[in-house]
Amino acid sequence: MPLRHKSAQKRARQTVTRTERNKKKYKALIKGAIKRTLSDTDKKSVEEQVKKTTQILDRASVKGIIHKNKVSRIKSKISLHLNKISK
Repeated sequence: MPLRHKSAQKRARQTVTRTERNKKKYKALIKGAIKRTLSDTDKKSVEEQVKKTTQILDRASVKGIIHKNKVSRIKSKISLHLNKISK
């Protein structure tokens, strides 16, 4: 359905721009959380980081920012790191 009004067209353009900006921000947040979790070696802090990172990943999956299978892979990688540290 074409947008007939100039203001509606501008709003549509703004929405696309803002959506992309928000996705980039969220992806950066995810990347940082994963990096912090995998680089840490203290068991207690890794457990806390895993909990926070898992919540962030689940939220991103629900919002459609990241595919659910990719979220599963990342969660598996993080849990493997936690298991290696706890041994």
